[in-house]
Amino acid sequence: MITTNRRQFLQGGAALGAVSSIGDIPVSQSGGDDRLFWVEVLNKVAAPVLRAASQKQLKVEMPVEAPHGNVADRRQFTYLEALGRLLSGMAPWLESGPDAGAEGKLREQYAEWSRMAIESGTDPASPDFLNFNHGNQPVVDTAFLALAIVRAPNQLWHKLDARTQRNVIAALETSRQIQPGYNNWLLFSAMVEAALAVMGVWWDPMRIDYAIRTTETWYKGDGVYGDGPLLHWDYYNSFVIHPMLLTILDAIAPFSPAWTGFQPAMMVRAQRYAAIQERLIGPDATFPAIGRSLCYRFGAFHLLAEMALRRKLPEGVSPEQVRSALTAVMRRMLQPPDTFDPRGWLRVGFYGHQPSIAEPYISTGSCYLCSAAWLPLGLAAAEPFWSGAAMPWTSKKIWSGDPVGADHALQPVELGPGR
Repeated sequence: MITTNRRQFLQGGAALGAVSSIGDIPVSQSGGDDRLFWVEVLNKVAAPVLRAASQKQLKVEMPVEAPHGNVADRRQFTYLEALGRLLSGMAPWLESGPDAGAEGKLREQYAEWSRMAIESGTDPASPDFLNFNHGNQPVVDTAFLALAIVRAPNQLWHKLDARTQRNVIAALETSRQIQPGYNNWLLFSAMVEAALAVMGVWWDPMRIDYAIRTTETWYKGDGVYGDGPLLHWDYYNSFVIHPMLLTILDAIAPFSPAWTGFQPAMMVRAQRYAAIQERLIGPDATFPAIGRSLCYRFGAFHLLAEMALRRKLPEGVSPEQVRSALTAVMRRMLQPPDTFDPRGWLRVGFYGHQPSIAEPYISTGSCYLCSAAWLPLGLAAAEPFWSGAAMPWTSKKIWSGDPVGADHALQPVELGPGR
């Protein structure tokens, strides 16, 4: 039975229309109000995917928008994209959210749906069995599913029955058939291996070693890695590179000390990149639409959200100002009424429905990486991120004429022993 409060959450959208104009985005004065808004956003985005997937109806219910006319091709991959990407951002909330109240009940429902979706998606006899090894794309979203499990091992691994656990392991192992590209994709293969280690089965140290050491050779300075040997002006340092490097290193540390020497330097670099990301959010909550994969929307702030969740934000960047900034970004990007289709599924675009902005690899499922911005929902409501008073973010201070310290590039950081 659904209580009144929970019904309000499940209906969703109450706070999504809170901003009526394209002008300056107001700063909420209440962390509680912000958290309510975040959970409403999560619910609005996640409900169609996980409700359908939990009922083995994902392939029936989910539309496949592929702006380049390659629907048949993208249909092979889009369902795993939607599930893996969505769960990777929801995982900290599923693992550490409240147990009581309306939010706690909603979290309980989503955790149950998530486990049912994983069961269905990894069962070869299921009508929703997902593609983990045909073509190249599945290594990407197998890694996002692996990332979700590593971020929520209690809810998304230990609570699975033994048969489903075996199916998940088999699914991850079959993705080894895919040779990743010589770019950020190396980290996807490594993320799968790190998850297998967490699951207590054999994992391949060479895939992890190659990914970490090769990515290290692509470091360009000032917190920025190349995506492969060349630098790309896009958000892949946040979408993939920094968050997966940190998570892989953390996940594998209990099983091998071989890469511990990389951790301090990579953490400092991630903090610097998070500082840059926070400064990219304009006073009106817009940010530069640069590079590939803009259809991931506010998922561009994966790394900033990750550092907030880890309580490792850079010096001078408070949790409260990051909350205020990310809240404003989400409010801004959810303004257009055509962001969702009539049944509540995300549509392709950056600000509203903009199919022309999509690359050929983009389809409906791709868009669910927006969930990466929600990682701080894994922090308790009493944490400063949620309990502190709202604060203006850096560019809002600067463009209001307030005093702000000078910004400086990161000096080279030496790798430690064991690298």
